[in-house]
Amino acid sequence: MTKRQIPVIVLAGFLGSGKTTLLNHLLAHSGGSRVGVVVNDFGSIEIDAMSVAGQVGSSMVSLGNGCLCCAVDTSDLDAFLDRLSRPAARIDVIVIEASGLAEPQELVRMILASDNTEIMYGGLVEVVDAAEFGRTRVRHPELDRHLGIADLVVLNKTDRIGEAERAELAATLEELAPGTPVVAASYGRVDPELLFDRRPREERLEEIRQLSFEDLVHDGAGDDHDHGHEGHLHAAYESVEFVSDEPLHPRLFMEFLDRRPEGLYRIKGFVYFGVPGHRQKFALHAVGDFLRMHRTAWGRSERRTTQLVMIGSGVDGGALREGLEGCRRAGEGAGDVDERSMWGVLRYTQG
Repeated sequence: MTKRQIPVIVLAGFLGSGKTTLLNHLLAHSGGSRVGVVVNDFGSIEIDAMSVAGQVGSSMVSLGNGCLCCAVDTSDLDAFLDRLSRPAARIDVIVIEASGLAEPQELVRMILASDNTEIMYGGLVEVVDAAEFGRTRVRHPELDRHLGIADLVVLNKTDRIGEAERAELAATLEELAPGTPVVAASYGRVDPELLFDRRPREERLEEIRQLSFEDLVHDGAGDDHDHGHEGHLHAAYESVEFVSDEPLHPRLFMEFLDRRPEGLYRIKGFVYFGVPGHRQKFALHAVGDFLRMHRTAWGRSERRTTQLVMIGSGVDGGALREGLEGCRRAGEGAGDVDERSMWGVLRYTQG
């Protein structure tokens, strides 16, 4: 069975960009996924609007949709990540809202350097105020650096600018963050599926219940609640699927990943290489430039197949599928497959 790792997403953006509005939107449309939120100040979070179940401590509140919110200093981050990733919490995704005082690259570094095997890096999302972009750059010149390391840029408040200004802004963002996907939004409304996987309805019906402080301390049971949040918002991105019963050539596949096109934000799924000594299932997680694989066993009756989902903004779905078709073992130029052909894969493989 694939090891469950919780994606940790860093949500950054300067005051007024709409970062907190986006966070509240994600919580309201989590689709039943249990979200752990780490913030520096509860005052900026619309607690009342999220149906708080009650105050559970000086640094935590339990939210009515099964999510947990905690306020921490950066120095406390590791401890809270450990706490939120405990099996008793049954958290599906963790979102860290970086305060104006925190450097997002430091938060990313802490996640990547963490010894916690229950979590994985889920990407740095930089929220930008489209209407105030120029003035924000003057006040906060470090914005250029933040954009340069972002995995995804959410261009918020686009309803407040015209087409000409939007085109000019898009050109500036491409210059500051070449190849980084940019998703336009108003009122922070982006589809949560762009950032994390919402849980299937049947799974939610089985497992969703109110998360309380005791969940993090004990393994006690709570009350059942089904907060479906069935509404699905469509963001300006594409989702491309690829399935192959034929094993993929590891070297060609890694070459495909190395040259993945601009605008491709996430790749997730399972890869079958079928190389002697490496016939296991390789779970793939890629966000921005970050890439990680995890090796696990196939189920007894599970079909050996590659199944990938690619999510991005402005990507050419046909070209992506064509590129993956060329990675099939029987494809032209595939060449021999041996232990050495797996070296590129194993560089990014855990377990």
